[in-house]
Amino acid sequence: MLPADDRARAIVDLVRREGFQAIEVLAGRFGVTPQTIRRDVNLLCDRGLLRRRHGGVELPPDGENLAYPARQVLNIEAKRRIAQLVAAEVPEGTSLFFGIGTTPEQCALALVDHPGLKVMTNNLNVAMALSRNPACEITVAGGRLRNLDRDMIAGEAHGFFGRFAVDIGIYGVGGVAEDGTLLDFSLDEVHMRESLAQHCRQRFLVLDHSKFGRGATVRGGRITEATAVFTDRPVPDAIAALLRDAGVRLVVWSDDTSFAEQPTGRRG
Repeated sequence: MLPADDRARAIVDLVRREGFQAIEVLAGRFGVTPQTIRRDVNLLCDRGLLRRRHGGVELPPDGENLAYPARQVLNIEAKRRIAQLVAAEVPEGTSLFFGIGTTPEQCALALVDHPGLKVMTNNLNVAMALSRNPACEITVAGGRLRNLDRDMIAGEAHGFFGRFAVDIGIYGVGGVAEDGTLLDFSLDEVHMRESLAQHCRQRFLVLDHSKFGRGATVRGGRITEATAVFTDRPVPDAIAALLRDAGVRLVVWSDDTSFAEQPTGRRG
């Protein structure tokens, strides 16, 4: 019998692959009692990774983002690998924007020991991570806090990034459409991301493989507007072609060499 944590991950993977799963079927598949499976799926639903449906569980609906605690553990190893790639490209003493989301948060954690950073962010998770470094200067956007996400995206926060000019902006995205359009879950999220990208000299888009083809409701910007894209697996061929034609660097994790840069050409 699988340990509880491994069984929970396997249940989520199974629902992603095959859709709705009945409690009784899961119990038989994993060789445990229905009561044990109910405890597993209750925890997974409480974390936002699955949604209850009569007699079983399914994925949350498309177009609805997962709760932040669920996103923090979703594809966590992929996000940590992306963060290693980014940290390797941030020199000491760099000025940085950080956007919202769990992958930028992992990038901040990977940069905790970098000396002399100057950081501007609307993401309190990033600010708290980097506050462990006494040599890091941190400026945080004001405005109304989204309590669960611990970020500011509305009202007074809208003009925040426009008050600075920094070396590198690090930002994530809700999803990427097949044509390279960037997608998010609210107009405010898009506004803050686009403002961040307009006021930095280099734009680092960080996203794991699950974001390609993932649906979200609000369009804003294109993947080709980044200076570099960091991800954990090779991207769809159509996306790779778009990046190559635009001269955007594509940096992909490789278990053999820590990272590998897919050739995409150069900007003129």
